[in-house]
Amino acid sequence: MRHWRQACAGVSGWRKVGCGPCCRGGPGWTRRGGRSGGVWPCPLCRGPHTACPEGGVLCVRMQRRGQLLERWGEGAFSVVRRCVKLCTGHEYAAKIINTKKLSARDHQKLEREARICRLLKHSNIVRLHDSISEEGFHYLVFDLVTGGELFEDIVAREYYSEADASHCIQQILEAVLHCHQMGVVHRDLKPENLLLASKCKGAAVKLADFGLAIEVQGDQQAWFGFAGTPGYLSPEVLRKEAYGKPVDIWACGVILYILLVGYPPFWDEDQHKLYQQIKAGAYDFPSPEWDTVTPEAKNLINQMLTINPAKRITAHEALKHPWVCQRSTVASMMHRQETVECLKKFNARRKLKGAILTTMLATRNFSGRWGQGGSGRPVTGRPCPPAARKQEVIKITEQLIEAVNNGDFEAYAKICDPGLTSFEPEALGNLVEGMDFHRFYFENLLAKNSKPIHTTILNPHVHVIGEDAACIAYIRLTQYIDGQGRPRTSQSEETRVWHRRDGKWQNVHFHCSGAPVAPLQ
Repeated sequence: MRHWRQACAGVSGWRKVGCGPCCRGGPGWTRRGGRSGGVWPCPLCRGPHTACPEGGVLCVRMQRRGQLLERWGEGAFSVVRRCVKLCTGHEYAAKIINTKKLSARDHQKLEREARICRLLKHSNIVRLHDSISEEGFHYLVFDLVTGGELFEDIVAREYYSEADASHCIQQILEAVLHCHQMGVVHRDLKPENLLLASKCKGAAVKLADFGLAIEVQGDQQAWFGFAGTPGYLSPEVLRKEAYGKPVDIWACGVILYILLVGYPPFWDEDQHKLYQQIKAGAYDFPSPEWDTVTPEAKNLINQMLTINPAKRITAHEALKHPWVCQRSTVASMMHRQETVECLKKFNARRKLKGAILTTMLATRNFSGRWGQGGSGRPVTGRPCPPAARKQEVIKITEQLIEAVNNGDFEAYAKICDPGLTSFEPEALGNLVEGMDFHRFYFENLLAKNSKPIHTTILNPHVHVIGEDAACIAYIRLTQYIDGQGRPRTSQSEETRVWHRRDGKWQNVHFHCSGAPVAPLQ
């Protein structure tokens, strides 16, 4: 209560009505001379006082340092909000972690991440500016990075060349070099962790997410545990041998390969076969896409993807490679349209996998043990059998498609998560987030379509992920009448990720390939 009074006392023009603490479902905030009842947002965290997931403690330490604004994202036990430093007006991103749900080991990991991030101060690394520990919560205040993922930006460009790829990898290597000089190994270099500082043309690449990073002494090699993302793991990690800084260079080689042609050097749906490829260093430069890549670029990739870590090129050496430091005369300036097209497909695949993984993590606790729902509350009662859950998922999918066919946006919105992410033909290969993109089609096409539409779902395959998540893949046949009165049929391959919250299934991710979902004629 003392903390709550301190938080409220510093807010000019606001007073507290009743005795409930801010954001904890108490009587609510009110302007002086105004009315109560929960209609005013909390003036500190900007969230409705009855729905703020961070709790009233959030306002204790942050009020003197910054003002928290809208939510930018969330994980199983964390929320990211934009914030403004009061004394300067500068904007940052505040990651708010609910430490009440973390195990002792996870607390150690969090402390290690904060310690490592405090060491790193480089223009190509997302910088940690503040770390605040409070009762039940931990706040990490980072650079506000608004440009999105590097790989998503590339596919939106009108022009992209080998020289552009060289500039990208140079910035990544600069970040890696700084890490290695500070005795830090990232261990999870991948496209999802390569961001752009802003939407401006030529914005700096920023390396993010040091959750798996470790500290090493010099060129120390040791077994630090199995960590990373499958396609970017090095041979020495897969062989469970001693490793160190060279694992980051291997991942850079994989990233550079993708930057040049839009697909990875190692790929197989079977993870065991994928790992065999990596351990053998079994990659090549197939025609015709690699025919237009300069020999110097291939040479750098070969030096990065050297199986023996002792012979692998270092970040310092890679930055001196002619293809990097002399790109204006060495790297090709030809536009690589085929790379952009392949990269769109690659982005779509990894986003779908990311959505499935996020849903899986939301149904388990931070340490990775099954047995808790997405709300973090212990599951009580007898669990629903997998076969019954599969039928539930098929049924709710049919209901969603029926809402689409009927042009019923209200019914559709009830079934979908407000932050629904999707890849679909209408979005031209881009990731769409939220409901506005779909609302347009409902209001301007589907709701006004008086012609009959019939949908058939073929070969539905449901993969149950714990108690509260599932993924369904199916072929969708849509029959409709075109503008000339002729019967038509379109086919699409669709995947939906479902998450059950408070006993109700919600669609959190949608992936469609093939014909548009809705007949546009």
